[in-house]
Amino acid sequence: MLHFLYPAWSFLATYCLVPLCTIVVVLFSAYCCYLEYIHRKFDHIPGPPRDSFIMGHGPTLSKSMEGDKVIHDKFLEWAEQYGPVFRINILHRVTICAISPGAVKEFLMSPKYLKDPFVYDRLFSLFGVRFMGKGLLTDTDHEHWYKQRRIFDPAFSRTYLKEIMGSLNEKAENLMEKLMENAEKGQKVGMHAVLNLLTLDVITKVAFGLDLNLLGEHQTPFPRAIETALEGFRHVLQKPYTQHLPQYWSFVHKVKESAAFLRQTGKECIQKRKQAVQNGEEVPQDILTRILKSAEEEGNYDDELMLDNFITFFIAGQETTANQLAFTIMELARLPQIRARLREEVDEVLGLRRDVDFEDLGKFHYMSQVLKESLRLYPPGAGTARYLKEDAVIEGVHIPGGVSVSFSTYIMGRMEKFFKDPLVFNPERFHRDAPKPDYCYFPFILGPRSCLGQVFSQMEAKVVLAKLLQRFDFTLAPGQTCRIMDTSTLRPRDGVECILKIRGEESKMQ
Repeated sequence: MLHFLYPAWSFLATYCLVPLCTIVVVLFSAYCCYLEYIHRKFDHIPGPPRDSFIMGHGPTLSKSMEGDKVIHDKFLEWAEQYGPVFRINILHRVTICAISPGAVKEFLMSPKYLKDPFVYDRLFSLFGVRFMGKGLLTDTDHEHWYKQRRIFDPAFSRTYLKEIMGSLNEKAENLMEKLMENAEKGQKVGMHAVLNLLTLDVITKVAFGLDLNLLGEHQTPFPRAIETALEGFRHVLQKPYTQHLPQYWSFVHKVKESAAFLRQTGKECIQKRKQAVQNGEEVPQDILTRILKSAEEEGNYDDELMLDNFITFFIAGQETTANQLAFTIMELARLPQIRARLREEVDEVLGLRRDVDFEDLGKFHYMSQVLKESLRLYPPGAGTARYLKEDAVIEGVHIPGGVSVSFSTYIMGRMEKFFKDPLVFNPERFHRDAPKPDYCYFPFILGPRSCLGQVFSQMEAKVVLAKLLQRFDFTLAPGQTCRIMDTSTLRPRDGVECILKIRGEESKMQ
Protein backbone atom coordinates (compact mmCIF):
# COMPACT_ATOMS: atom_id res chain seq x y z
CA MET A 1 0.00 0.00 0.00
CA LEU A 2 2.97 2.33 0.58
CA HIS A 3 3.71 2.43 -3.14
CA PHE A 4 0.63 4.64 -3.59
CA LEU A 5 2.34 7.29 -1.47
CA TYR A 6 5.54 7.36 -3.52
CA PRO A 7 4.38 9.95 -6.08
CA ALA A 8 3.35 12.36 -3.31
CA TRP A 9 6.62 11.86 -1.45
CA SER A 10 8.55 12.35 -4.64
CA PHE A 11 6.69 15.59 -5.33
CA LEU A 12 7.41 16.96 -1.85
CA ALA A 13 11.06 16.00 -2.08
CA THR A 14 11.43 17.60 -5.46
CA TYR A 15 9.44 20.79 -5.06
CA CYS A 16 9.43 21.47 -1.27
CA LEU A 17 12.29 19.80 0.57
CA VAL A 18 15.03 20.80 -1.80
CA PRO A 19 14.08 24.50 -1.77
CA LEU A 20 13.71 24.31 2.02
CA CYS A 21 17.22 22.90 2.32
CA THR A 22 18.44 25.64 0.02
CA ILE A 23 16.76 28.28 2.18
CA VAL A 24 18.35 26.80 5.31
CA VAL A 25 21.77 26.80 3.69
CA VAL A 26 21.35 30.39 2.49
CA LEU A 27 20.17 31.58 5.89
CA PHE A 28 22.98 29.77 7.68
CA SER A 29 25.53 31.22 5.27
CA ALA A 30 24.08 34.70 5.79
CA TYR A 31 24.28 34.24 9.56
CA CYS A 32 27.91 33.12 9.30
CA CYS A 33 28.68 36.22 7.24
CA TYR A 34 27.03 38.36 9.90
CA LEU A 35 29.08 36.60 12.59
CA GLU A 36 32.23 37.31 10.61
CA TYR A 37 31.21 40.99 10.45
CA ILE A 38 30.65 41.07 14.23
CA HIS A 39 34.00 39.41 14.86
CA ARG A 40 35.82 41.90 12.65
CA LYS A 41 34.00 44.78 14.33
CA PHE A 42 35.00 43.79 17.87
CA ASP A 43 38.07 41.56 17.61
CA HIS A 44 40.46 44.45 18.19
CA ILE A 45 39.23 44.36 21.81
CA PRO A 46 41.30 41.99 23.99
CA GLY A 47 39.69 38.75 25.10
CA PRO A 48 40.16 34.99 25.39
CA PRO A 49 40.16 32.84 22.25
CA ARG A 50 36.68 31.77 21.21
CA ASP A 51 35.76 28.13 21.70
CA SER A 52 34.21 28.08 18.24
CA PHE A 53 33.31 30.42 15.41
CA ILE A 54 29.58 30.20 16.09
CA MET A 55 29.26 29.52 19.83
CA GLY A 56 31.99 31.95 20.84
CA HIS A 57 32.85 31.61 24.53
CA GLY A 58 29.57 29.83 25.28
CA PRO A 59 31.01 26.36 26.05
CA THR A 60 33.61 27.79 28.47
CA LEU A 61 30.97 29.86 30.25
CA SER A 62 28.64 26.85 30.52
CA LYS A 63 31.42 24.85 32.19
CA SER A 64 32.05 27.80 34.50
CA MET A 65 28.48 27.50 35.80
CA GLU A 66 28.42 23.74 36.35
CA GLY A 67 27.92 22.48 39.90
CA ASP A 68 26.87 25.89 41.24
CA LYS A 69 30.20 27.44 40.28
CA VAL A 70 30.37 31.22 40.27
CA ILE A 71 30.73 32.41 36.71
CA HIS A 72 32.12 35.73 37.95
CA ASP A 73 35.29 33.88 38.99
CA LYS A 74 35.92 33.11 35.32
CA PHE A 75 35.42 36.80 34.49
CA LEU A 76 37.86 37.67 37.28
CA GLU A 77 40.40 35.29 35.78
CA TRP A 78 39.96 36.91 32.35
CA ALA A 79 40.24 40.42 33.83
CA GLU A 80 43.58 39.50 35.38
CA GLN A 81 44.77 37.94 32.11
CA TYR A 82 43.43 40.30 29.44
CA GLY A 83 43.26 43.65 31.21
CA PRO A 84 40.57 46.14 32.24
CA VAL A 85 38.58 45.84 29.00
CA PHE A 86 37.80 42.51 27.38
CA ARG A 87 35.06 41.07 25.20
CA ILE A 88 32.84 38.02 25.51
CA ASN A 89 31.24 36.46 22.41
CA ILE A 90 28.16 34.26 22.50
CA LEU A 91 26.74 33.61 19.03
CA HIS A 92 26.36 37.07 17.46
CA ARG A 93 26.12 38.91 20.77
CA VAL A 94 29.11 40.71 22.27
CA THR A 95 29.42 41.95 25.84
CA ILE A 96 32.25 44.23 26.95
CA CYS A 97 33.50 43.80 30.51
CA ALA A 98 34.93 47.06 31.87
CA ILE A 99 36.96 46.60 35.04
CA SER A 100 37.84 50.27 35.21
CA PRO A 101 37.11 52.91 37.89
CA GLY A 102 36.97 55.58 35.18
CA ALA A 103 34.39 53.60 33.22
CA VAL A 104 32.33 52.95 36.36
CA LYS A 105 32.28 56.68 37.04
CA GLU A 106 31.40 57.57 33.46
CA PHE A 107 28.70 54.99 32.81
CA LEU A 108 27.02 54.51 36.20
CA MET A 109 27.02 58.09 37.45
CA SER A 110 25.35 59.48 34.35
CA PRO A 111 21.67 58.99 33.35
CA LYS A 112 22.83 59.13 29.74
CA TYR A 113 23.63 55.41 29.72
CA LEU A 114 20.58 53.21 30.14
CA LYS A 115 20.35 49.72 31.58
CA ASP A 116 20.86 47.15 28.88
CA PRO A 117 17.40 46.10 27.59
CA PHE A 118 18.73 42.70 26.49
CA VAL A 119 19.62 41.87 30.10
CA TYR A 120 16.79 43.49 32.03
CA ASP A 121 13.93 42.85 29.62
CA ARG A 122 14.54 39.13 30.18
CA LEU A 123 13.34 39.65 33.76
CA PHE A 124 9.99 41.03 32.58
CA SER A 125 8.47 37.56 32.84
CA LEU A 126 9.27 34.02 33.95
CA PHE A 127 8.47 31.60 31.14
CA GLY A 128 5.62 33.79 29.93
CA VAL A 129 4.22 34.86 33.34
CA ARG A 130 4.87 38.51 34.14
CA PHE A 131 7.32 38.72 37.04
CA MET A 132 9.36 41.90 37.63
CA GLY A 133 7.85 43.57 34.59
CA LYS A 134 8.87 47.22 34.37
CA GLY A 135 9.54 47.82 38.06
CA LEU A 136 12.30 49.96 39.50
CA LEU A 137 14.94 47.30 39.01
CA THR A 138 14.14 46.34 35.43
CA ASP A 139 12.80 49.55 33.84
CA THR A 140 15.23 50.57 31.09
CA ASP A 141 13.37 53.76 30.10
CA HIS A 142 15.00 56.49 32.20
CA GLU A 143 12.08 58.93 32.08
CA HIS A 144 9.56 56.24 32.99
CA TRP A 145 11.85 54.94 35.73
CA TYR A 146 12.35 58.46 37.12
CA LYS A 147 8.58 58.90 37.42
CA GLN A 148 8.39 55.65 39.40
CA ARG A 149 11.31 56.67 41.60
CA ARG A 150 9.56 59.94 42.54
CA ILE A 151 6.58 57.91 43.71
CA PHE A 152 8.65 55.55 45.84
CA ASP A 153 11.18 57.97 47.33
CA PRO A 154 8.88 59.34 50.10
CA ALA A 155 8.28 55.79 51.37
CA PHE A 156 11.99 55.46 52.15
CA SER A 157 12.50 58.83 53.79
CA ARG A 158 14.43 59.15 57.04
CA THR A 159 11.20 59.94 58.89
CA TYR A 160 9.54 56.69 57.85
CA LEU A 161 12.65 54.59 58.34
CA LYS A 162 12.84 55.88 61.89
CA GLU A 163 9.23 54.81 62.46
CA ILE A 164 9.85 51.19 61.42
CA MET A 165 12.48 50.55 64.10
CA GLY A 166 9.80 48.99 66.30
CA SER A 167 8.96 46.42 63.62
CA LEU A 168 12.63 45.68 62.97
CA ASN A 169 13.24 45.06 66.66
CA GLU A 170 10.12 42.93 66.99
CA LYS A 171 10.96 40.65 64.08
CA ALA A 172 14.63 40.37 65.07
CA GLU A 173 13.51 39.49 68.60
CA ASN A 174 11.43 36.64 67.19
CA LEU A 175 14.57 35.30 65.57
CA MET A 176 16.54 35.56 68.82
CA GLU A 177 13.87 33.53 70.62
CA LYS A 178 14.07 30.82 67.97
CA LEU A 179 17.87 30.78 68.15
CA MET A 180 17.68 30.58 71.95
CA GLU A 181 15.67 27.38 71.66
CA ASN A 182 18.24 25.92 69.26
CA ALA A 183 21.13 26.92 71.53
CA GLU A 184 19.52 25.40 74.60
CA LYS A 185 19.00 22.12 72.75
CA GLY A 186 22.51 22.17 71.28
CA GLN A 187 21.10 22.08 67.75
CA LYS A 188 22.94 23.30 64.70
CA VAL A 189 21.27 26.21 62.95
CA GLY A 190 21.30 26.88 59.21
CA MET A 191 21.65 30.63 59.52
CA HIS A 192 20.94 31.43 55.89
CA ALA A 193 17.60 29.61 56.02
CA VAL A 194 16.36 31.37 59.18
CA LEU A 195 17.63 34.74 57.94
CA ASN A 196 15.63 34.26 54.75
CA LEU A 197 12.51 33.77 56.85
CA LEU A 198 13.34 36.79 58.97
CA THR A 199 13.97 39.19 56.09
CA LEU A 200 10.81 38.02 54.32
CA ASP A 201 8.88 38.55 57.56
CA VAL A 202 10.32 42.06 57.83
CA ILE A 203 9.70 43.20 54.26
CA THR A 204 6.12 41.89 54.19
CA LYS A 205 5.40 43.61 57.51
CA VAL A 206 6.98 47.03 57.00
CA ALA A 207 6.21 47.28 53.28
CA PHE A 208 2.78 45.69 52.89
CA GLY A 209 1.33 45.23 56.37
CA LEU A 210 1.32 41.42 56.06
CA ASP A 211 2.20 39.59 59.26
CA LEU A 212 3.31 36.14 58.08
CA ASN A 213 5.03 35.11 61.33
CA LEU A 214 7.30 32.77 59.41
CA LEU A 215 9.65 32.20 62.34
CA GLY A 216 6.69 31.02 64.39
CA GLU A 217 6.32 27.98 62.10
CA HIS A 218 3.29 29.54 60.43
CA GLN A 219 2.59 27.57 57.27
CA THR A 220 2.55 29.76 54.17
CA PRO A 221 3.60 29.05 50.58
CA PHE A 222 5.43 32.41 50.38
CA PRO A 223 9.01 31.24 51.10
CA ARG A 224 8.79 28.29 48.73
CA ALA A 225 7.18 30.42 46.01
CA ILE A 226 9.98 32.97 46.22
CA GLU A 227 12.64 30.24 46.22
CA THR A 228 11.10 28.61 43.15
CA ALA A 229 10.73 31.94 41.37
CA LEU A 230 14.37 32.77 42.08
CA GLU A 231 15.43 29.42 40.64
CA GLY A 232 13.39 30.18 37.55
CA PHE A 233 14.94 33.64 37.50
CA ARG A 234 18.39 32.02 37.34
CA HIS A 235 17.35 29.72 34.49
CA VAL A 236 15.92 32.63 32.49
CA LEU A 237 19.27 34.42 32.79
CA GLN A 238 21.64 31.51 32.35
CA LYS A 239 19.62 28.84 30.52
CA PRO A 240 16.86 30.63 28.57
CA TYR A 241 16.19 27.48 26.52
CA THR A 242 14.95 25.63 29.64
CA GLN A 243 11.25 25.88 28.79
CA HIS A 244 11.81 24.11 25.45
CA LEU A 245 13.34 20.96 26.97
CA PRO A 246 10.91 18.24 28.11
CA GLN A 247 12.98 17.36 31.20
CA TYR A 248 12.39 20.88 32.53
CA TRP A 249 8.65 21.17 31.81
CA SER A 250 7.59 20.18 35.32
CA PHE A 251 10.01 22.71 36.80
CA VAL A 252 8.83 25.43 34.40
CA HIS A 253 5.24 24.76 35.43
CA LYS A 254 6.14 25.19 39.12
CA VAL A 255 7.98 28.45 38.37
CA LYS A 256 4.99 29.82 36.47
CA GLU A 257 2.67 28.84 39.32
CA SER A 258 4.96 30.54 41.85
CA ALA A 259 5.20 33.75 39.83
CA ALA A 260 1.43 33.82 39.35
CA PHE A 261 0.86 33.16 43.07
CA LEU A 262 3.13 36.03 44.10
CA ARG A 263 1.47 38.46 41.71
CA GLN A 264 -2.03 37.35 42.73
CA THR A 265 -1.14 37.81 46.40
CA GLY A 266 0.20 41.26 45.63
CA LYS A 267 -2.90 42.14 43.64
CA GLU A 268 -5.20 41.16 46.50
CA CYS A 269 -3.05 43.06 49.00
CA ILE A 270 -3.06 46.26 46.92
CA GLN A 271 -6.76 46.09 46.13
CA LYS A 272 -7.64 45.49 49.77
CA ARG A 273 -5.55 48.47 50.86
CA LYS A 274 -7.01 50.72 48.17
CA GLN A 275 -10.52 49.79 49.22
CA ALA A 276 -9.73 50.47 52.88
CA VAL A 277 -8.34 53.91 52.01
CA GLN A 278 -11.40 54.74 49.90
CA ASN A 279 -13.69 53.67 52.77
CA GLY A 280 -11.84 55.95 55.16
CA GLU A 281 -10.67 53.04 57.29
CA GLU A 282 -7.58 53.26 59.45
CA VAL A 283 -4.69 51.66 57.57
CA PRO A 284 -1.05 50.94 58.49
CA GLN A 285 1.27 53.79 57.59
CA ASP A 286 3.60 51.38 55.85
CA ILE A 287 5.42 51.59 52.54
CA LEU A 288 2.36 50.46 50.56
CA THR A 289 0.14 53.20 52.01
CA ARG A 290 2.76 55.83 51.31
CA ILE A 291 3.26 54.56 47.77
CA LEU A 292 -0.48 54.63 47.09
CA LYS A 293 -0.62 58.21 48.36
CA SER A 294 2.33 59.27 46.20
CA ALA A 295 0.89 57.46 43.18
CA GLU A 296 -2.43 59.25 43.62
CA GLU A 297 -0.66 62.61 43.78
CA GLU A 298 1.46 61.71 40.74
CA GLY A 299 -1.52 60.41 38.81
CA ASN A 300 -1.91 57.70 36.16
CA TYR A 301 0.13 54.98 37.87
CA ASP A 302 -0.65 51.56 36.45
CA ASP A 303 -1.65 48.75 38.85
CA GLU A 304 0.54 46.30 36.93
CA LEU A 305 3.54 48.50 37.67
CA MET A 306 2.57 48.47 41.32
CA LEU A 307 2.60 44.68 41.19
CA ASP A 308 5.97 44.71 39.43
CA ASN A 309 7.41 46.60 42.36
CA PHE A 310 5.59 44.37 44.85
CA ILE A 311 7.62 41.47 43.42
CA THR A 312 10.80 43.55 43.21
CA PHE A 313 10.57 44.46 46.90
CA PHE A 314 10.17 40.81 47.85
CA ILE A 315 13.25 39.78 45.89
CA ALA A 316 15.50 42.77 46.57
CA GLY A 317 14.27 43.39 50.10
CA GLN A 318 14.44 39.81 51.27
CA GLU A 319 16.98 37.79 49.33
CA THR A 320 19.86 40.26 49.19
CA THR A 321 19.74 41.28 52.86
CA ALA A 322 19.54 37.66 54.00
CA ASN A 323 22.53 36.77 51.84
CA GLN A 324 24.59 39.68 53.15
CA LEU A 325 23.82 38.80 56.76
CA ALA A 326 24.60 35.13 56.18
CA PHE A 327 27.97 35.90 54.60
CA THR A 328 28.78 38.32 57.42
CA ILE A 329 27.94 35.75 60.10
CA MET A 330 29.99 33.16 58.20
CA GLU A 331 33.08 35.39 58.40
CA LEU A 332 32.46 36.39 62.01
CA ALA A 333 32.11 32.73 62.97
CA ARG A 334 35.54 31.91 61.58
CA LEU A 335 37.29 35.11 62.74
CA PRO A 336 37.01 35.31 66.56
CA GLN A 337 39.12 38.47 66.88
CA ILE A 338 36.83 40.48 64.60
CA ARG A 339 33.79 38.96 66.30
CA ALA A 340 35.10 39.94 69.75
CA ARG A 341 35.83 43.50 68.69
CA LEU A 342 32.40 43.88 67.15
CA ARG A 343 30.76 42.48 70.28
CA GLU A 344 32.60 45.05 72.38
CA GLU A 345 31.10 47.82 70.28
CA VAL A 346 27.62 46.32 70.57
CA ASP A 347 27.95 46.04 74.36
CA GLU A 348 29.21 49.61 74.60
CA VAL A 349 26.34 51.01 72.53
CA LEU A 350 23.46 48.89 73.86
CA GLY A 351 24.53 47.91 77.34
CA LEU A 352 21.77 45.69 78.69
CA ARG A 353 19.05 47.08 76.44
CA ARG A 354 17.43 44.59 74.13
CA ASP A 355 16.01 47.00 71.56
CA VAL A 356 18.14 48.99 69.15
CA ASP A 357 17.14 52.65 68.82
CA PHE A 358 17.41 54.55 65.56
CA GLU A 359 20.09 56.76 67.12
CA ASP A 360 22.15 53.65 68.00
CA LEU A 361 22.62 52.75 64.34
CA GLY A 362 25.01 55.63 63.70
CA LYS A 363 27.14 54.59 66.65
CA PHE A 364 27.93 51.16 65.20
CA HIS A 365 31.06 52.37 63.39
CA TYR A 366 32.96 49.10 63.36
CA MET A 367 29.80 47.20 62.43
CA SER A 368 29.45 49.45 59.38
CA GLN A 369 33.01 48.52 58.41
CA VAL A 370 32.26 44.80 58.85
CA LEU A 371 29.11 45.00 56.73
CA LYS A 372 30.89 46.92 53.97
CA GLU A 373 33.74 44.44 53.94
CA SER A 374 31.22 41.62 53.65
CA LEU A 375 29.67 43.33 50.63
CA ARG A 376 33.09 43.80 49.07
CA LEU A 377 33.89 40.08 49.16
CA TYR A 378 30.36 38.74 48.83
CA PRO A 379 28.07 41.20 47.03
CA PRO A 380 24.67 39.49 46.59
CA GLY A 381 24.33 41.33 43.28
CA ALA A 382 27.63 41.00 41.43
CA GLY A 383 27.20 43.95 39.11
CA THR A 384 25.16 45.68 36.45
CA ALA A 385 25.18 46.47 32.73
CA ARG A 386 24.65 49.56 30.60
CA TYR A 387 23.90 49.87 26.91
CA LEU A 388 26.44 51.78 24.86
CA LYS A 389 24.51 53.32 22.00
CA GLU A 390 27.38 55.28 20.47
CA ASP A 391 31.10 54.65 20.08
CA ALA A 392 33.25 55.28 23.15
CA VAL A 393 36.79 54.83 24.42
CA ILE A 394 37.42 52.89 27.64
CA GLU A 395 40.96 52.61 28.98
CA GLY A 396 42.30 53.55 25.54
CA VAL A 397 40.28 50.85 23.77
CA HIS A 398 37.80 51.92 21.10
CA ILE A 399 34.37 50.38 21.75
CA PRO A 400 31.92 50.44 18.82
CA GLY A 401 28.38 51.48 19.69
CA GLY A 402 25.46 49.08 19.94
CA VAL A 403 26.94 46.88 22.65
CA SER A 404 26.37 46.04 26.33
CA VAL A 405 29.03 47.08 28.84
CA SER A 406 29.18 45.07 32.06
CA PHE A 407 30.51 46.34 35.41
CA SER A 408 31.28 44.06 38.34
CA THR A 409 31.78 45.07 41.96
CA TYR A 410 32.55 41.38 42.64
CA ILE A 411 35.53 41.38 40.27
CA MET A 412 36.89 44.77 41.32
CA GLY A 413 36.49 43.88 45.00
CA ARG A 414 38.69 40.81 44.52
CA MET A 415 41.55 42.36 42.57
CA GLU A 416 44.92 43.14 44.15
CA LYS A 417 45.27 46.30 42.07
CA PHE A 418 42.32 47.82 43.95
CA PHE A 419 42.39 46.09 47.36
CA LYS A 420 45.53 44.73 49.02
CA ASP A 421 45.22 41.04 49.94
CA PRO A 422 41.72 41.03 48.45
CA LEU A 423 40.67 37.59 49.73
CA VAL A 424 41.42 38.55 53.35
CA PHE A 425 38.39 39.71 55.32
CA ASN A 426 39.63 43.00 56.77
CA PRO A 427 37.07 45.59 57.97
CA GLU A 428 39.86 48.14 58.49
CA ARG A 429 39.72 48.81 54.76
CA PHE A 430 36.56 50.80 55.45
CA HIS A 431 37.78 52.79 58.46
CA ARG A 432 36.91 56.42 57.83
CA ASP A 433 40.63 57.37 57.72
CA ALA A 434 41.75 54.47 55.50
CA PRO A 435 42.57 55.22 51.85
CA LYS A 436 39.94 53.82 49.51
CA PRO A 437 40.00 53.36 45.74
CA ASP A 438 37.37 55.38 43.93
CA TYR A 439 34.60 53.71 41.95
CA CYS A 440 35.69 50.15 42.73
CA TYR A 441 33.00 49.32 45.27
CA PHE A 442 29.33 49.51 44.31
CA PRO A 443 27.26 46.69 45.87
CA PHE A 444 24.19 48.96 45.71
CA ILE A 445 25.22 50.40 42.30
CA LEU A 446 26.12 54.08 41.93
CA GLY A 447 24.49 57.12 40.45
CA PRO A 448 20.81 57.71 39.69
CA ARG A 449 20.00 53.98 39.51
CA SER A 450 21.44 53.19 42.94
CA CYS A 451 19.36 50.90 45.15
CA LEU A 452 16.39 52.67 46.72
CA GLY A 453 16.35 50.36 49.75
CA GLN A 454 20.02 50.33 50.68
CA VAL A 455 19.58 52.36 53.89
CA PHE A 456 16.66 50.17 54.95
CA SER A 457 18.70 47.04 54.22
CA GLN A 458 21.66 48.13 56.34
CA MET A 459 19.38 49.21 59.19
CA GLU A 460 17.90 45.72 59.26
CA ALA A 461 21.34 44.10 59.09
CA LYS A 462 22.62 46.17 62.03
CA VAL A 463 19.61 45.39 64.23
CA VAL A 464 19.94 41.66 63.60
CA LEU A 465 23.72 41.58 64.08
CA ALA A 466 23.57 43.65 67.26
CA LYS A 467 21.01 41.35 68.88
CA LEU A 468 22.84 38.22 67.75
CA LEU A 469 26.21 39.32 69.12
CA GLN A 470 24.67 40.61 72.32
CA ARG A 471 23.29 37.20 73.23
CA PHE A 472 25.24 34.47 71.47
CA ASP A 473 28.66 33.23 70.65
CA PHE A 474 28.79 31.12 67.50
CA THR A 475 31.14 29.01 65.43
CA LEU A 476 30.78 27.24 62.11
CA ALA A 477 29.63 23.63 62.31
CA PRO A 478 32.16 21.01 61.12
CA GLY A 479 32.26 20.64 57.37
CA GLN A 480 31.13 24.17 56.60
CA THR A 481 33.04 25.99 53.88
CA CYS A 482 33.10 29.58 52.67
CA ARG A 483 32.14 28.63 49.13
CA ILE A 484 29.69 30.74 47.17
CA MET A 485 26.72 29.56 45.14
CA ASP A 486 25.37 31.61 42.23
CA THR A 487 21.57 31.48 42.12
CA SER A 488 21.18 34.78 40.23
CA THR A 489 22.18 36.35 43.54
CA LEU A 490 25.27 35.14 45.38
CA ARG A 491 24.61 33.16 48.56
CA PRO A 492 26.60 30.85 50.87
CA ARG A 493 26.76 27.40 49.34
CA ASP A 494 26.63 25.45 52.63
CA GLY A 495 23.95 27.55 54.34
CA VAL A 496 26.23 28.82 57.18
CA GLU A 497 25.37 26.11 59.68
CA CYS A 498 26.42 27.35 63.10
CA ILE A 499 26.68 26.06 66.65
CA LEU A 500 25.37 28.72 69.02
CA LYS A 501 26.15 29.16 72.70
CA ILE A 502 24.34 31.55 75.00
CA ARG A 503 26.58 34.26 76.39
CA GLY A 504 27.19 34.23 80.13
CA GLU A 505 25.67 37.69 80.53
CA GLU A 506 22.34 36.55 79.06
CA SER A 507 20.62 35.95 82.40
CA LYS A 508 21.36 39.50 83.56
CA MET A 509 19.74 41.21 80.59
CA GLN A 510 16.48 43.02 80.92
